[in-house]
Amino acid sequence: MPDRRIRRGAIVAGAALVSLTLAGCGSAVAPHAAGKPQGSVDVLYAGSLVDVMQNAIGPAFHKATGYTLEGFAGGSTELANEITGHLRQADVFISAAPAVNSGLMGKAHGDYVRWYTTFAQAPLVIGYNPHSRFAHDLQTKPWYLVMEEPGFRLGRTDPKLDPKGALTVQAVQAAQTLYHQSGLAQRILGGAENPAQVFPEEDLVGRLQAGQLDAGFFYSNEAVQAKIPVISLPKALQFDAAFTVTEVRGAPHAAAAQAFIRFLLGKRGQAILRKDGLQILPPHLSGKVQAVPATLRSVVGN
Repeated sequence: MPDRRIRRGAIVAGAALVSLTLAGCGSAVAPHAAGKPQGSVDVLYAGSLVDVMQNAIGPAFHKATGYTLEGFAGGSTELANEITGHLRQADVFISAAPAVNSGLMGKAHGDYVRWYTTFAQAPLVIGYNPHSRFAHDLQTKPWYLVMEEPGFRLGRTDPKLDPKGALTVQAVQAAQTLYHQSGLAQRILGGAENPAQVFPEEDLVGRLQAGQLDAGFFYSNEAVQAKIPVISLPKALQFDAAFTVTEVRGAPHAAAAQAFIRFLLGKRGQAILRKDGLQILPPHLSGKVQAVPATLRSVVGN
């Protein structure tokens, strides 16, 4: 798989060609052809959104506004750590868990985030490779017993760096109790940070599709986007991602950041997210209401 940092850069390359018109001894730069703003917005987003951001939101946002979306995907907690560690600067931060924002709020955490709004959710599911030799067993037997079979290759994300990884551990531990299977979590996971199973969030789908894994824990939208067959977990084991968005304090491209958030939470953005398998929620605002830019107060909820 390509290194995750190769994905850095414009999701949409469509910068308009600037024409120069000579007049006498000088020249003038013609305005943008459609009269739209130019420039980019830097968005750090949960790796489970990489497909929809690259292939749908990015191009549609550019077409609607003239701004180019530059995105970087990763585990939500990992991205938050990179912000606080001054490894990455962002205009917008999208997390898969509201709690991650807490690590960016307040003076003790750099005060990078003062507010955020929850806008979508997706349940945790088990996705499997239909060509795996375990595919039939997964379709006909309890999933937790199949995962104990010799040679079964399970993929998941790091619980310390990604909320999905933490939810995976919680789900398997809850299954241990629900199904009265003592020691199940240890047998399936082999430890919370088992390096044989833990991969970067943005690589997990590709590894499954390439046949490197028999199954993995994903959010439902990832499975929809990649057309991966899934096993839905029962209600007692249902753990959901809750996606949030915020403008990072001191965003270098504030106007573009606010345009992106308006697009994401608007009708067009929500229609794209819904089509890609996310369950849209009425925006719910958390944090300091007075810190929300005036241009966003009508869209971030209350």
